[in-house]
Amino acid sequence: MRILIVDTALGACSAGVFEEGRALGLRSEPMAKGHQEKLGGMVRDAAAEAGGLGLVDRIGVTAGPGSFTGLRVGLAFAQGLGAALDRPVVGISTLDGLAASVEPEAGRLVAALIDARRGQVYARLFRDGAALGEAEALSLEAAADRILAELKAGEDKPLLIGTGGSVLVDAFPERLRGAVLKVLAAPAPEALAVLASAADPEKALPRPLYLRAPDAVPPSRLPGQARTPAGPVGGGPGEGS
Repeated sequence: MRILIVDTALGACSAGVFEEGRALGLRSEPMAKGHQEKLGGMVRDAAAEAGGLGLVDRIGVTAGPGSFTGLRVGLAFAQGLGAALDRPVVGISTLDGLAASVEPEAGRLVAALIDARRGQVYARLFRDGAALGEAEALSLEAAADRILAELKAGEDKPLLIGTGGSVLVDAFPERLRGAVLKVLAAPAPEALAVLASAADPEKALPRPLYLRAPDAVPPSRLPGQARTPAGPVGGGPGEGS
């Protein structure tokens, strides 16, 4: 099966065509923003190197968690391309992609962690390639507790993958002493290709996975609209926002 991978969810913009785990055409650049300007050209070039978009059997796109804007860029592009080519599009978890980007020792606890800011990480734990629960948005303390609770007797070196690992270790250097860090800005495209190939199109839907509400909120009034008086505050008149 020939897979086109699209990833704009985190700190990279990637487009690649893979077949049986082998990259036929790949473009990937680290970037925190500007994915929308780069993605189309990268898909065009990667596909041309692989013989053209017409040979693609399936499209895989990272569905989150990740950047609110980045997710929408990748998902909209992948779904539009899938409709144009009449090809199935599958959504891939960024946390699953991070965990699949390394080959840990058998039995070792793996925590895929994305820095979610505001004292939180997006997290999912794995052992031997199997997830130990769902993806969650956790406080740093709750994430540390979760990792330590999953350690087996005598095990003191969990593998922390992603931008959230260093944040967590910096917050709890004593509690997580011995943890092995693998700071990845984004999942490896090769790992995403493997996951996309194995995904069930009926279940792995290309829908954004938001683990918390976006930071941006709509304004409470339109430009030029008068403020609405609020009820008395502290015994005096007040104004709403």
